[in-house]
This record gives sequence, structure tokens and C-alpha cells, in this order.
Amino acid sequence: MCLLSFPLLLLLLCSRAKAGDVIGGTECKPHSRPYMAYLEIDTSAGQQRACGGFLIRRNFVLTAAHCAGRSLTVNLGVHNKKEKEDSWQNLKVLKQFPHPNYSNYTLLHDIMLLKLEKKANLTLAVGTLPLPPQFNFIPPGRMCRAAGWGRTGVEEHASDTLQEVKLRLMDPQACKHFTDFNHNSQLCVGNPRKRKSVFKGDSGGPLLCAGIAQGIASYAHWNAKPPVVFTRISHYRPWINKILKENY
Repeated sequence: MCLLSFPLLLLLLCSRAKAGDVIGGTECKPHSRPYMAYLEIDTSAGQQRACGGFLIRRNFVLTAAHCAGRSLTVNLGVHNKKEKEDSWQNLKVLKQFPHPNYSNYTLLHDIMLLKLEKKANLTLAVGTLPLPPQFNFIPPGRMCRAAGWGRTGVEEHASDTLQEVKLRLMDPQACKHFTDFNHNSQLCVGNPRKRKSVFKGDSGGPLLCAGIAQGIASYAHWNAKPPVVFTRISHYRPWINKILKENY
């Protein structure tokens, strides 16, 4: 198994990779996804990597637990990560809240809340994204959208601009090749007959279905072939609510 943010050498040795690239997508209209966060991560090993995430409160970002690090910076209001604009807000993470049952081996419970050092200013380029209620169990067949700054192909470099792709929610049987897949807490996403996916480099980004964040990009097959796995947000609403209430 591999995780989407790990080095390529590890990726080649594994059957799974932490998700993140947008493959087969298109560039978003600048600042049309104001909830998107670009996370810069300093690891305990002294390395730097990136993840996606999304603003759910002025002082909280939701992302994947495998995006944890020694220190994190959240960048909001970003379209092209190489071209700084007045819309940018760079906020340090005060505290990381990975799910207590997260497994770096199975990638179950791959969800994390980030409390920001200060509240973000809400603008046309920076906004929050609503979450589903606890029992909002969306059925297979629904068309949703995923976004990120990851690669646009397995051999391509990461995109400088925010990309988006339409993906279909699949029946859980389509993810049976992922031995640890759990339909109750995860979503199986992406038609295997389409070359559209998320992949390595931008884990933690949202899956939007009818304007609601239903999933968090978690992991994919090493060759980027869909379907891919997202953490099912509705399953974790009690935990999310508890963290927000205790750390407002």
C-alpha cells in the first residue's frame, strides 16, 4: 500500500497511493472555489510536501489525517500557487486534530481538523463550505466534483492552477480491490471506464455533491486508474461537532 504524499520510489512499490492529482479535469475559474485551501507541510523528517483542504469555519480547515506534519501553513484565496495575489491569506495552524482511530496502514478514518492561529477574513475569494448532516447517506450514481492543485497525469508535474474534475459515485463493489475499503466510512468514486481521477500530491481536498462537501480525498491505485477512495464526511459529523464545540 502507498500513500499519495509519499515519494515516488515508495509509490512504485505499493498498490495504493494517497490521493491528490486531478486527472482529466479542467482549470477552475479563478476564485470560483473560495473554500479551497492549499496546505504547505513541514514533516518531522525535515521534508516539505503539499495537500489540499477546505475551510469549514473561519478558524477551521478540514483535510485528510495523512496530511499531518510537524508544522502546517494554510493558504486561502489561491488560484495559481506560483502567482501571489492580494486575495491570498496565509495562516499558521495552531493545532492539528487527526481522528484518534486513524490508521496510516489501512487509511481508515483518514480525516483531520486544523485549527488556525487566527480567523480567516471572509471575502469573494475566501469562504466556507457546508458539511452534510450525520445521516446524509448519498447513493451511488450521483455526479460530484473534486478539485486540487495536483498532477494532471501520472507522469506530469503538479498543476500551478486549481483544477476540477467531475466524478461519479460508484457502487462499493467497484472498490473491492481495496482490501480495507469500508462503505460505511468511505466513498468509492470515479468510473473505471473514464480516465478521470484524483491522484498523488493533493490529498485532503473535498468531494462536492450538489454544493455539499461529502468526501475528503484519501487514496487511489498506484497507476491513477479510478475508482478512488474518499473519506465519507457524514460518518464523522459527531466527531467533527465535538472538536469544533470544544475548541471554538
